[in-house]
Amino acid sequence: MKLFNSYQMGQHALANRIVMAPMTRSRTSQPGNLPNEMMATYYAQRASAGLIVTEATQISDDSQGYSFTPGIYTQAQIDGWRQVTDAVHSAGGKIFNQLWHVGRVSHPVFQGGEAPMAPSAIKPEGTQVWVVDEAHPEGQMVDCPTPREMSQADIDGVVKDFAMAASNAVAAGFDGVEIHGGNGYLIDQFLRTNSNKRRDAYGGSAEKRIRFLLEVVAAVSERIGAGRVGVRLAPFVTFKDMNCPEIVDTILLAAKSLSKMGIAYIHLSEADWDDAPQIPESFRVQLRNLFDASIIVAGRYDLARASEVLSKGYADLVAFGRPFIANPDLPHRLQHQLPLAHFDKGPLFGGGAAGYTDYPAVR
Repeated sequence: MKLFNSYQMGQHALANRIVMAPMTRSRTSQPGNLPNEMMATYYAQRASAGLIVTEATQISDDSQGYSFTPGIYTQAQIDGWRQVTDAVHSAGGKIFNQLWHVGRVSHPVFQGGEAPMAPSAIKPEGTQVWVVDEAHPEGQMVDCPTPREMSQADIDGVVKDFAMAASNAVAAGFDGVEIHGGNGYLIDQFLRTNSNKRRDAYGGSAEKRIRFLLEVVAAVSERIGAGRVGVRLAPFVTFKDMNCPEIVDTILLAAKSLSKMGIAYIHLSEADWDDAPQIPESFRVQLRNLFDASIIVAGRYDLARASEVLSKGYADLVAFGRPFIANPDLPHRLQHQLPLAHFDKGPLFGGGAAGYTDYPAVR
């Protein structure tokens, strides 16, 4: 089956076409949002994936939106991630670091008491973030406030932060980086008409709304090489108050430009809830025709759906998220059609080894 064959993703030789999708687990050491030995164990246990994409990682001290998520902007964080990359490489795996800025999906507790930044000062309705503080040591979900509109200096600063974070990721031993441009976070906020009401060079037409994304990709590519860069996009994901009628055409326009920039892949984040919209086959055909490099798909795939999307040529790799939580040896289980273990939802975010590194492989 194609899913289990080796694959050459540009300059990266992958053992199979299975990707471990990025999943926030909030297990960093405090203070400092530091990657640690427990995280190294967790990722190394899952190194049989052809490629691991880490949980989303802050590029700066003002890009955070959830408690205990890792950063990659201090030397201590770089050193912490080095434990992770060394462990994964020792186990024979490849690993990219997903870089994010959450934009308006944040809270003043992460911003020194100030409002989060965003393309426009529009509150994301029905959107909450997970915050741990002294009054709520187990964490609580809190509403996101109205953000402040970013100035040109803010935009320029974030572009530089992405480039520096990418450089730090390479210094930490990562094989590459994935720029998070989906799921309602900052880059996605620039792409969509409902969250971007700017009247300058970054808002209005689709050509202007993709500018911020392309500037980030260009800066990162210049720093570490386009062949080490992937981009995650989510045209059919509308949570976090992100329903935009123009987003599909905007994503396709961005894909055409990204192809010309020579990046390693686009990672298509598909909606994965029960009544989620089905991605039209026409979109898959258009994306394949517009983007020359590798395409990763993610969103509730099983063996049958993965095989189908690969066989039709709409994707080159398939990412699995939740199944990797309780099945550290997921590629082996899928290949041999072994039963999959179910994960415990209780310890998904925060905590220790329970529900994190204590799921056994098949013996």
